[in-house]
Amino acid sequence: MSYYAQELVEEIRSRSDIVDVISGYVKLQRKGSNYVGVCPFHNDRNPSMSVNQPRQMYHCFSCGAGGDVFKFVMDYENLTFPEAVKVLADRAGIELPEQDYSPEARKQADLKEQIMELNRLAGKYYYYMLRQPDGKQGLDYLKGRKLSDETIRKFGLGCSSKRGNDLYKYLKSKGYSDSLLKESGLMQVDERDGMRDKFWNRVMFPIMDSRNRIIGFGGRVMGDAKPKYLNSPETKVFDKSRNLYGLNLARTSRKPNMILCEGYMDVIAMHQAGFNQAVASLGTAFTQQQSVILKRYTNEVLLTYDSDDAGVRAAMRAIPILKEAGLTARVINMEPYKDPDEFIKALGAEEFQKRIDTAESSFFFELRILERQYNFRDPESKTLFFREVAKKLLEFDAGIERNNYIEAAAEKYHLTYDQLVKMVSQTGEQLGDLKKRPEMGNVSRDPARRRQKEDAGVRSQRLLITWMSTSEQLYRNITRYVKPEDFTDELCQKAATLLGTQMEQGHLNPAALFQYFEEGEEQERAAAMFNDSIPALKSREEEEKALQETILRVKQNSIAWQTEHMDPGDMNALQEIVRKRREIEKLHISLD
Repeated sequence: MSYYAQELVEEIRSRSDIVDVISGYVKLQRKGSNYVGVCPFHNDRNPSMSVNQPRQMYHCFSCGAGGDVFKFVMDYENLTFPEAVKVLADRAGIELPEQDYSPEARKQADLKEQIMELNRLAGKYYYYMLRQPDGKQGLDYLKGRKLSDETIRKFGLGCSSKRGNDLYKYLKSKGYSDSLLKESGLMQVDERDGMRDKFWNRVMFPIMDSRNRIIGFGGRVMGDAKPKYLNSPETKVFDKSRNLYGLNLARTSRKPNMILCEGYMDVIAMHQAGFNQAVASLGTAFTQQQSVILKRYTNEVLLTYDSDDAGVRAAMRAIPILKEAGLTARVINMEPYKDPDEFIKALGAEEFQKRIDTAESSFFFELRILERQYNFRDPESKTLFFREVAKKLLEFDAGIERNNYIEAAAEKYHLTYDQLVKMVSQTGEQLGDLKKRPEMGNVSRDPARRRQKEDAGVRSQRLLITWMSTSEQLYRNITRYVKPEDFTDELCQKAATLLGTQMEQGHLNPAALFQYFEEGEEQERAAAMFNDSIPALKSREEEEKALQETILRVKQNSIAWQTEHMDPGDMNALQEIVRKRREIEKLHISLD
């Protein structure tokens, strides 16, 4: 892996307070000695993420995400460790030297960097081509869509050549190999003509990440060729399911919501009209990952999908995904126009703002679409519809929110409140209240697996690691009685060993140990141990008693493990176990 000198990493860490950094992404509130906030790494509405300022660690008690300040930035921004170091160094005003790499990591880092550079060069090339004679058709198209020069510049819009190898020739002149050009997604191999531009005779839309780097492209064909729209393939730097078009601009909007559009031109038209919170999915159906990204920036999403049947179906698919992410979804009515671009051109931004202000609740939008399937003149069909309404109402938490929607639905469909409450209750009994089912199975991590009941021995070991990492004085007191080899759980033993190494170097800093644990579950378990809080005890005597009980359980568990794994014929080992048992019988823990 790539790395910077440990001293430099620690300097960056010391100048990147985890509460300050995370507060830039997630709203935190103080709760006791810690801070809490809504975890951005899974779909949730409740503040399940705890940030421990003294230990400079965070941990989500719901999905298990956790780590230090570098890990948070890596996961939130989808960065590698060196990239996260750079982000935090820039934030702290620290200049970085050249990195050191292992050969394989250097190869991967170079590849990613080269693809980014190729995308940058391609973006400049497409933008340049727009003002050339070969790009006149593309420029005329954009001007015909009423885009200003400033908007074209802001979004970096361009045009690819009518010839299918101009970009290839340009990039080859820069010294890039065919294999790299193919891996970048900018080229494709044609059986007859060999390497050719993937995008030609198209208006080009650069797709940027949250740091304004071009990671891919979308292209709209000039003429009648198919497909009409074409996107970059998945590459080392581009994952269409984890990015949103226009997010690099919308993320800094001060608007109270995000507007989710269907296409690039809708986003661009919205921004030009002053609605700078508009984004779009990237040529594919809206994804769960994209909903989690939106949740980082807002609590409400307004849908502006096309008003045709395909747009309605897309909205119906997106609404439950947004709800699962804890987002409030509303739908903007654009009739009689097809999309935001047409609407704004015809009626202007002021009228569109009125449509935003009166956007329909996703609940009533879904019911309005559902109405089309039923004949309200037929009593039986009408009753079936009301049962579907009851099912939808069960999706809300029982309580004020559900009651509010019951009242609104009863008024809309000319029912009494009691009638609809009774129908909801009966439907809930028949189906089982939907809100009683386990929460979202689509969380990217597996909370159920992590929440499997641990045996008492492992719980005691984890608790003791938490004690040991709390302060240097506690560490010294505990290690008078417990050694790393007393931990039978592999992760706890590793943590105890690493803490010991730190203490030998004269300091205790659990956050700095995070990099030594493997990605995934091991890091999350380590974060949980280091981030846990010790229950407040009333007196020093109670603290000594609790600590003694924990140490005894760890020692007893260690002896039990040794007994189970010893050679029955090894008398020396047996005598050693007997000695240890007698030793712990006399054990008395003191915090002095």
